[in-house]
Amino acid sequence: MSDDTKKGEDTSDMDDWEAALAEQAATEGDDGTDIEGLGNVKTAQLEELSDEGSVGPEETRKLDAILDIPVTISMEVGRSQISIRNLLQLNQGSVVELERIAGEPLDVLVNGTLIAHGEVVVVNDKFGIRLTDVISQIERIRKLK
Repeated sequence: MSDDTKKGEDTSDMDDWEAALAEQAATEGDDGTDIEGLGNVKTAQLEELSDEGSVGPEETRKLDAILDIPVTISMEVGRSQISIRNLLQLNQGSVVELERIAGEPLDVLVNGTLIAHGEVVVVNDKFGIRLTDVISQIERIRKLK
């Protein structure tokens, strides 16, 4: 971001995040304090990312073998348990009540293991899912026990 943008010039070519940062920078004083008295804000100094930990050819071969393993990903709207008698009575127009509240996020399963939650989206006349919460590896391991 240029200094001109920080001074409050036209932000129409920026995305929302950049515009918010530019607005914040415009309200700050030179010493990092907020002009409106909302606190002391300082810019964090971050190190540049480097590719020092590059993977060797042997590791790349092993990784390629793992990456080619097919998995089944499914999205679960909900579940319900019914008796075989009720299952056999289902026909076109029947409604099966699910154990999930309307508007609740869908479960994203990989090979039957819950990995995330998401919401349904439509992109180019096809259904998709936008992930809203990814389950951490630690939580997944806990659920296996």
